[in-house]
Order: sequence, then C-alpha cells, then structure tokens
Amino acid sequence: MPKGNWYNLHASEVLQRFKTSDQGLNSGEAKKRLAQYGENTIPQKISRSLLSLLLAQFSDFMIIVLLLAAIISGLIGELQDTLAILFIVVVNGIIGASQEFRAQRAVEALRGMSAPQARVVRDTRAVILSASQLVPGDIVLLEAGDIVPADMRLFETQALLVDESALTGESQDVDKQSDKLDAGDLAIGDRQNMLFKNSLVSRGAGKGVVVTTGSKTEIGRIAQLLQIQPNVKTPLQQRLSVFGRYLAVAVLFICALIFGAGLLQGQPTLLMLLTAISLAVAAIPEALPAVITISLALGARKLILHQALVRNLPAVETLGSVTYICTDKTGTLTQNKMHVECIYTLEEGRSSLSTDQQNFSQDLAQEFGQAMALSNDVLEIEGSAQGEATELALYTAALNAGFFKATLQQTMPRVALIPFDSERKQMTTLHQTERGVVAYVKGAPENVLAQCVGAEGKGGALTFEQDRVLAESAALADKGYRVLALAKRELQVLPQTVEAKDIEKGLTLLGLVALIDPPRPEVQQAVADCLLAGITPVMITGDHPGTAMAIARRLGIASEAQQLLSGRQLEQYSQQEFADRVASLRVYARVSPEQKLEIVKALQALGEFVAMTGDGVNDAPALKRANIGVAMGKNGTDVARQAADMVLLDDDFATIVCAVKAGRRIFDNIHKFIKDTMSSNSGEIWTLFLAPFFALPIPLLPIHILWINLVTDGLPGLAFSAEPAEPGLMRRAPRPPQENIFAHGTWQHILWIGLFVAALSLGSMAWALSRGVEYWQTIVFTVLTVSQLFHSLAVRSERASLLHIGIFSNRPMICALALMFLLQMAVIYLPALNRVFHTQALPLFDLLVCLGLSSLVLVAVELEKYLSRKGLIYPQRQ
Repeated sequence: MPKGNWYNLHASEVLQRFKTSDQGLNSGEAKKRLAQYGENTIPQKISRSLLSLLLAQFSDFMIIVLLLAAIISGLIGELQDTLAILFIVVVNGIIGASQEFRAQRAVEALRGMSAPQARVVRDTRAVILSASQLVPGDIVLLEAGDIVPADMRLFETQALLVDESALTGESQDVDKQSDKLDAGDLAIGDRQNMLFKNSLVSRGAGKGVVVTTGSKTEIGRIAQLLQIQPNVKTPLQQRLSVFGRYLAVAVLFICALIFGAGLLQGQPTLLMLLTAISLAVAAIPEALPAVITISLALGARKLILHQALVRNLPAVETLGSVTYICTDKTGTLTQNKMHVECIYTLEEGRSSLSTDQQNFSQDLAQEFGQAMALSNDVLEIEGSAQGEATELALYTAALNAGFFKATLQQTMPRVALIPFDSERKQMTTLHQTERGVVAYVKGAPENVLAQCVGAEGKGGALTFEQDRVLAESAALADKGYRVLALAKRELQVLPQTVEAKDIEKGLTLLGLVALIDPPRPEVQQAVADCLLAGITPVMITGDHPGTAMAIARRLGIASEAQQLLSGRQLEQYSQQEFADRVASLRVYARVSPEQKLEIVKALQALGEFVAMTGDGVNDAPALKRANIGVAMGKNGTDVARQAADMVLLDDDFATIVCAVKAGRRIFDNIHKFIKDTMSSNSGEIWTLFLAPFFALPIPLLPIHILWINLVTDGLPGLAFSAEPAEPGLMRRAPRPPQENIFAHGTWQHILWIGLFVAALSLGSMAWALSRGVEYWQTIVFTVLTVSQLFHSLAVRSERASLLHIGIFSNRPMICALALMFLLQMAVIYLPALNRVFHTQALPLFDLLVCLGLSSLVLVAVELEKYLSRKGLIYPQRQ
C-alpha cells in the first residue's frame, strides 16, 4: 500500500498513486487487492472462554491462602467454614472474570460500529457493497446519514459536515473540503480533506478514495491499542496481595511456635496440633473478601442514586485512592451544548441581545435578532428544535430574546438560500419583506468583514475600521469562543439567479456573535473539591488549545499558558522530557489516542493512581489502561462503556467527585475491618502464646478459637460496610499509592491491642485459677470474646470519638454486636451448648467482672484516638 500523509497531496496525486480514477476500480483489480490487503474489518484476538477466565482468577496468593484455610477447616470438622470460604472465593473469581470478559466485548463493540454497507464505484457504476469488501483505491460516495466505511482522501465535497467526535473527542462537527493541506503532522481533527472510518456524515455529500482499510485505519489502530492494554490492579488488590503474603508467613510462624511451646509444656500432641490449626484458621480473615464484596456492592448501589453505574466492583474503592482525574472537556466539564454568551456591535461593544436595553439601538437589536432567528436551518419538530449545534445556539439565543422564528417566517419568508461551503465559510438566507428582499449572511469574521462596506448603527449605516473588528474577533477567539460575523444586504427584488458572488458583497455589518460550550454550573465547585482533597484534575481534549485553556481557566483547572500542551508539541518531546513535565501540566489539547495513553502511562510511572474519563472510541485504550476508566452514559460510545469500569449516567464531572468520596469511605471501612479483625486475632495469638511463659495451662480449646473467629469476624465485620463517612473525608490527601495497609499506626494498634487483650484475658484466667473455680476457661473465653466486641465498637472511627460520631449512627453494627453478645451468653448459659463448647454457667459477679474487664478495651482505644487527635502519636496524612 502506498505510504504518505495523504492530506499533503493533491487529490489527483492520490488517485494516481492508487492507480485509480473517479470511475473506480474494475472487479478484477478489486479482487486482487482484497487478497493482498485483506477484508476491511477490525482484527480480533481469539477470545478466551468465560471458564478459562474464571479459572485464571484462582492464581492469586491470597486466594490460595484462603483455599488452604478451607481445606484445613474441613479436616478439623468445620464444614460450615469450608463452604463459606469456597463461596466467597468463587464470588470473587466471578467478579474478576467478568472484568476481563468485558474487555473482550469492548473490541467486539468496536467491530460492531463499522458501517455494514457502502456505495462504491466499481466498473464505472455506483453499487452497494458490504463495507468489508472495500480495498485501497476504491471510490466511495457519501451523503448525510452515512457512516464512513474506511479512511478516505476526499476529492469532491458539497457542504460536507462530518461528526468525528467518537474518534477525536472534538465537540464541533468538522467542515470538510478537498484541497491539499500544506502543513505536516496534523492532528486527526485538523485533517479537513480526510474522512475516517466510523465517522458520521452530518450534512452534505462527498466523494473520496479509500487510502487505508481494516487495522491500518485510525479506528483499527485504536482497536489494537485496546487489545494490548493489560488490566491494572486496583490499589486495594495490590495492598491485599502484599498483606496476604505477610499474613500467611506470620501465621505459620506463630502457629509453629505455639505448637512447640505446648509440646514443651507437656500438652498432648493432638490437642496442640488442633489448637495450632484452629488458630491458623482463625488468624486468616476469611470474611475479608465477603466484607470487601459487600462494601463495594453497597457502595455501587448508592452510586447509582448519584447517576454513576459501576461495571467493575473494585473500581468503587479505586476511586478513593485516585490522585489524578484526567477528564474529557466536552459534555463532562461542559454542557455539550453551544451557547451564545455575548454579541459585539460597533457602537455598543460587548453586550447581550435584548430589545429592552436602554443603551442598545432598538433597530440594531431587531436586525440582530431577526438574523439569528432566520439565518439557519433549524427545524421545529413536535415542539423540539433540531439542527446543527452552532445554529441551534443562535436560534435559542434569538428565541430567549423574544425573536420567534415561526412568527418571523410568516412576515419574512425565506425565498432563497446560498448554503455554507468550506471555501466561502459562510451561509446566506434571503427573505421577502414589505420593503423588498433582505439577505442575512453569517460566517467566518475574516470572510464576512471583507465583504462589508459599512456597519449598522443607531443612525443607520456607519463607516468602520475592519482591523478593529478583526482584533475584537481575535480577542474573543483567544478566550475560547467560536466567533461568527453577522451582516445583511437589502435588495429591491430577488435576482433571477442567486449566486454568492452577486449577493455576498456590499454588506452592512451587524456585529459579532461569541459562542462557547459553557461549563456545567456545578463543575467549578467539584474541581475545587478535588483540589481540596489533594486530587489533581487534568483536561485532555481534542478541541482547539485556545478553547481548552479558556474553559480550564474558568474552572480553576489551570491558570498559566505553561500548563497547556498540544498534541503536536507532545510529539516533539522525548519520553524523558515528557516525564519531567507531566506533573506540571494541566491541559492537553488536540491529542491522539496514543498520546492519551502516553499521558496515563507517564502519570502512573510517577506512582499516581489515574482516573480517566472519555466518551469516544479514541478514549477506549486509555480508559482500559487507567487505574479506573470512567465512560459517559448519555453521549458515550458502546466501545468506551465496554472498556470502562464505571459509567456516568449524567456525563457530569461532579458525579466523579461524589464517587471519589464514596470510594474513600469504602476503603476506610475495609481498613477498619482489617484493623478490627487483625487486632482480635492478635489478642487470641498473644493469649495462647504467652500463657506457657506464665506457667498457665492452654487457655482455649480449638472450638473456642473458631467460635471467637465466627463471632468477631462475622456480622460485626460485615456491619463495617454500613459505617458513615469519616468527618473531613474530602479534606485529606489521597492515600499514597505505595502506602502500606498497616500505615499510620495500624500495625502499632494491632500489636498493643493484642497484648492488652491478652493481658486482660490472662489476668482474668489467673484470678479465676487463684480462686480454684472450675469455670476458669469459660471466664477467659468470655473476656476474650466480649473485649473484641467492644473493640469493634471502638474502631468505627479512625480518630473521632464514639460519642462524636454517635453510638447509633451505624445501626447494623449495634444490632450485630447485640446479637453476638446474646449468642455468647447462650453458649455460657444454655446447657445444650455447654456440652458442645465445654463451658459452664458463670455467677453474676463473675460475669460482671468479665464485662468490666472487656469494656476497658473501649476506654483504651478512645484514649488512643484522643492522643492521635492531639498529634502526640501516629502522624496522620494531611
């Protein structure tokens, strides 16, 4: 296939290189080329079956540890634990497999977007063929509503307007033309004489020659990028993977020590073996995957109420660890709806359009409003205005100012039209009035102004300086506005032949119109919330740099020109040069899909966790590569949604900030559970480990250990998922990606609480033995169990006191603790359970002593949190 930047060549040169003409290829040549280049389809890797994806999920180290725990539980007769662990592991495996299965479907969705058929010139005749049969050199005919079937170089256009937003991310439809472009290395959005596969023809017609097909097209390259991107582990998955390794080694070591110490003390070998195995099962928090899954599921359910649909459960927690949000502009930060923000006239300067302004000429306002209302192709269908985005904005602005198109058309019917084309860059409508015919012209300021001989004013036509108006147009464009000029010309009668060269001259300037896709009203506060939370928002868009920077300044994303980088500038950077600058950049404009991917990779190389938003096909590879991909639900493509972890149903940036808060709360609650269960396990381990050193018998039987594990890791652990958000949740920095799950005093808390609980348990045991009571083991069992229930109550907040957050602010937790306490009492006082658990009923005084000792855990943790709030221990993240 010939190589080159096709947009830099004349159309005749392109046709010559492909050895074709506007008469098309003959069938024989097309057949040869099809064999040479292959079908015009997006290639796809062999899909893995759902079963193979599921089996691959069980290679994680933590999962292997849990499976071993399930086997051990079964060997010692705890079948219910075995079934529970297996159920949890399978559920998590299904979640992981579904994530990878969705990634495969993203590419399938990309294939499904392709045009099924195309109108092609073959053997000098226009025929309908399957788009898959197109080959380089084919001549394709296009009209409004067609999907572009391959990458093409245009050589004929008729007012051709194309929607390339799915590929480029640019909000405006693109005017196409057939002339050669001289500039080299143009971004896709600037290649005005090219059409790209899967774009949509919005208006007009065109004819072009196919230059690339299949995987060689721009959309095909995106599909290849999408296929090779690996699934990125979430922060929680990474932290838990490390946690699982350390936990397994520590548990085996401690259990071996306890087994050896018991044998040295003269305990029976079988008893010590069962005790060590039971402790190993208890020490591994098999409820952790269930707590995580339920926390994520509840978080996902709440996010739906805030217009965020979670497709991948771990993504909920990932949002809480995000340090960068790379967001698209159009529709996410902005309303995806062009809006007339101001007008400019020679006498009044910048103003809004209104006929009731004292300083605004009534006649000028009337002419301006009529021009905006009438000079467009907007149609009112069943009470809804439909048309091209810019014209809709003009129509709406006129309507809001009291100029109704339907009413005006009755007195000023359109009698002729000179449609827009890419060479004139303007459009003219002619209307019959009582005084004759008036022509309203709108278009690019430099073109319209060159045809004006005066300007409308209070006293009629005025002379004006063209450079002054052009300077105002440039100033508005620099602020990110799209600027149009409006002018008029009055004729006595309608000419017999209506041609641009005869009508578009001797015009009277009405003024300039400044349009912009305005920011969503809630986004500025959402950006401020991000910055307060230590999250850096970055805009990545296919729009013009000036437009991008203008919106970024308004929203507080960027303030200096040095914070913007265009795609063309990025191409000039080496990998190291870009790595040195990426942390200081806040706006990227006119970027390609590969460059979006490079931005995400560069930030991840710095250790950042990146959320990437997008709606187009061009966003899909970066969505998949990012730590969390966020697709648009209203205006997004299926490809983007399939590649993403979360879908915004309202396409609103503020929804992402809401989801970040939910993610932080979920991680906090999972962390609280880990802190709680590991502290409980630590108490059991230290109690069993230290007893021989104080010449005390083995404090607990294997069934006691397993029961404590069930009571403390069961319902109370799940109730942590309902814990409300911590105060000041969004006023702290994200967790550093490299931060250990035991940071900020967690491991110290686990250690000293374990020792404290062991001291209470062994102290109560020594007290009972000194009195010679037979139920000493029941006392130890009760103190150890109830102290851990008090601990669950105490660690509901990392730093805030229990009284501050409210004892009943988490009702599921209170209910779970109450139920577990009642079950413990049943084990102590019901004769049938006494035989099973080898317990005895405690006298009231002894029970009160047990409860009093256990409650000291709550007092101790509250004291720890007080010292932490004062900054005396455990430095906190700022």
